Amino acid sequence: MATLNHTGVSHTVFHLLGIPRLEDQHMWISIPFFISYVITLLGNSLLIFIILTKRSLHEPMYLFLCMLAGADIVLSARTVPQALAIFWFHAGEISLNCCIIQLFFIHSTFISESGILLVMAFDRYIAICYPLRYTTILTHALIRKIGVSIFLRSYGTIFLIIFLLKRLTFCRSNILPHTGCEHIGLAKFSCDDIRVNIWYGFFVLMSTLVLDLMLIFVSYMLILCAVFRMPSRDARHKALNTCGSHVCVIILFYGPGIFTTLTQRFGRHIPPHVHILLANVCIVSPPMLNPIIYGIKTKQIRDQVTHSLFPKEI
Repeated sequence: MATLNHTGVSHTVFHLLGIPRLEDQHMWISIPFFISYVITLLGNSLLIFIILTKRSLHEPMYLFLCMLAGADIVLSARTVPQALAIFWFHAGEISLNCCIIQLFFIHSTFISESGILLVMAFDRYIAICYPLRYTTILTHALIRKIGVSIFLRSYGTIFLIIFLLKRLTFCRSNILPHTGCEHIGLAKFSCDDIRVNIWYGFFVLMSTLVLDLMLIFVSYMLILCAVFRMPSRDARHKALNTCGSHVCVIILFYGPGIFTTLTQRFGRHIPPHVHILLANVCIVSPPMLNPIIYGIKTKQIRDQVTHSLFPKEI
């Protein structure tokens, strides 16, 4: 692979380093990656299987959770195997086209998960504020339309990034100090003007993740107002308890991303490998912990999991 630095060369093959300055620790770092990947696949697959096969769970909340579990599997499958290949076999070579495909699925899946968390907040709002109209508002037909809209939005907003990257000439270097491909991280190795990439990336961030988070916040403000108007303390406790799992997942999804953004913006003294580790935590942790959170905090799912795994003891 040539690494010449002049405008006559445009690299079509790149080399992912993994986590720079920690190459001698890659084998140890791979252990939590592998464990989290196995838990992610098993946990989310089990969650999808139980929701789809148990008619008692064919309610809007669980169908949205099924979408989230599917998105978690896609996100992990597009990122963790690549990282493990680097850690175990030093197989960091990746073509430009494969790099763009990887970042397309990573970014679009993040946006999909954000959209699913938003509609789950809307689901909780309808369930608590309009309980008698819950099933008539959130019909299966509407849920299908919402699901299609979520994925069309995520793929539609990220699709343009493919062309924004394909127009660039990558002549600086073909060494990417990361475990995977990322839009601006790849664009920075171009010799061309990438201001369009930067501004479009900012537009996508604000119009999807940030907007979703604001609408989720508004939804929960309305939910809290409705809950505190309930006359019974038990009713208030039950209503808030139904939101507990969703709030935990929201914090788990947005929290590390916000923290990583702040450290990149203000933590200039923090070593680059720490930023890369934090970025990987944002990708690895939520898909692994989401099914665990819902399995522990949601009685219906916990009962169905127990019944499926230990049928003779029920």
